[in-house]
Amino acid sequence: MAAVAPTLLAFNVAPSPTFLNQALAFIGWGFVACVMGWIASLDHARQRLAWRATMLPGVSTAVIGAAAAVSWFWGSLPSALALSGIATLLATYVLLAAGAWAGTLPPERARHVFAIFCLAWLVGGLLNAVIAGVQVFAPDWTDGAWIARSALPGRAVGNLRQPNHVCTLLLWSAISAVALHELKVLSLRVAVPALALIAAALVLTASRSAILGLGLLALWGLADRRLSGRGRALLLAAPVFYALAWAATAAWAGMTHEAFGAQDRLAEADLSASRFRIWSDTLQLIAQNPLLGVGYGEFNFAWSLTPLPHRPPAFFDHAHNLELQWAVEYGIPVALVLSAVLALTLVRMARAAASTQDRNRALMLRCTLAYLLLIALHSQLEYPLWYAYFLLPTAFLVGFGHAQALLDRQDANDSLPGDVATPALLVGGLAVVLGTLAAIADYARVASIFDSQSAIPLAERIERGQRSFFFAHHADYAAATTSDQPRQELSSFGNAAHYLLDTRLMMAWSQAWAATGDLARARYLASRLREFKNPNSAGYFEACSATPTPTPTPASAAAADAQPAPQPFQCETRSVDRALSWKDFR
Repeated sequence: MAAVAPTLLAFNVAPSPTFLNQALAFIGWGFVACVMGWIASLDHARQRLAWRATMLPGVSTAVIGAAAAVSWFWGSLPSALALSGIATLLATYVLLAAGAWAGTLPPERARHVFAIFCLAWLVGGLLNAVIAGVQVFAPDWTDGAWIARSALPGRAVGNLRQPNHVCTLLLWSAISAVALHELKVLSLRVAVPALALIAAALVLTASRSAILGLGLLALWGLADRRLSGRGRALLLAAPVFYALAWAATAAWAGMTHEAFGAQDRLAEADLSASRFRIWSDTLQLIAQNPLLGVGYGEFNFAWSLTPLPHRPPAFFDHAHNLELQWAVEYGIPVALVLSAVLALTLVRMARAAASTQDRNRALMLRCTLAYLLLIALHSQLEYPLWYAYFLLPTAFLVGFGHAQALLDRQDANDSLPGDVATPALLVGGLAVVLGTLAAIADYARVASIFDSQSAIPLAERIERGQRSFFFAHHADYAAATTSDQPRQELSSFGNAAHYLLDTRLMMAWSQAWAATGDLARARYLASRLREFKNPNSAGYFEACSATPTPTPTPASAAAADAQPAPQPFQCETRSVDRALSWKDFR
């Protein structure tokens, strides 16, 4: 339920297209933590080992949680964004502990839990491969309720509506197929067609991450001589299956004249999809704020309101690189600490995988590393860990792998007496489930704002949404962009802007400042918006290119020549960048 259900749900409710998917992930993985707390009655030595396994990686959740609190209390981050971030981090720690408890179980039970984990991702991948095929080869079958419609011609987006997310899911499924074969759960007759189907679906996503991920799997197959010959052959066969599926799909597209997204992606002029430019902009922000960063959750706010004449036209809310994101938001010192903590955790797993004589434990550690390295690779180009359906299982894997790596450091054999239950983990998992149900009810407050069939007046729905604990920023966005008197909604602008500054919000915000008489801020916002060169702002700047030619009277001709009519504030090109910065809008 935890792994598969979030990836299959196509139904969504505005304003967030992935909220329900993520809510299902929180509920599912919360139940996983409950089950671990229920079944993992460990002796005291194993319990101490499990807690130790959470300590090092748990530093990362504590540091980021502290950064969120600082950005809330001493910065300008709205409470809704800070609370949702802190709640997510608490759930992440609960799953880290659940994984550590699973990894500390006696060998056969730990193997059983890991096999179920792999089986879940394999099932999820195969089902999403079918969805991918429908979206590309039979798009008329997609109804938006059971199977999401793809907005990208010739590309599969899955029910997560993001081809890169489907790509990561499918790559995890490929690892699962190999792991289950090595654990003697899956026969070769099942593993080979499963891997072929997964590779074909990867072609349909047209995600460049697929090629990098398959290359990583092939390197694993070449380097790991402790795998069986068949297991290594499966890993090496994955890129071959991908190439064959590419050729077959290209032939189909040529015969039917249908769009083939992967070929179209190769023909794009910007292979980085604007990532080089966003990375360059991020490095500039880091240079300007090297020690403390711009604050937790403030990347989009600072980036959108900093003069960057060569910025990409899209509105980015993330640096598309995990380490750069840490550095720009928390500062270089904290980013180095976080990177060191997670690198040390992975190194411990790698050393244990190389040194242990237990074949099953070595295999589980290797597969865990493969899962984690793949999500780490994706995190160099995207931000999958900002979605619960990847974040929570990743935390579980970190806890599981780190506990397995520490087994050699502590006497935790099967004969120690004094097994005790783990109520803290049970309570933690239950808190995640109940907290998610409360969050769903809270989300309903803002979802009603976007219900065009509601009989409740819009102003009343917005007011209710602004009382939301976790999602008030959506209501503030609605208040700011629909008000007839934008100058009266400056506080709403301030809150909504910390979530995502887009064209509509920047235009309305600049007009609100102009209405209050603060033309400096209004011009500054207009200058930043002009840098995006976004087509949606063309009407906003249309007055700047107009050349009115009124017929002057003889009496007024001289005066008109001496004093031309003033242009709207957004048309003035005189620089105000030296007087203001993004910090003046907090």
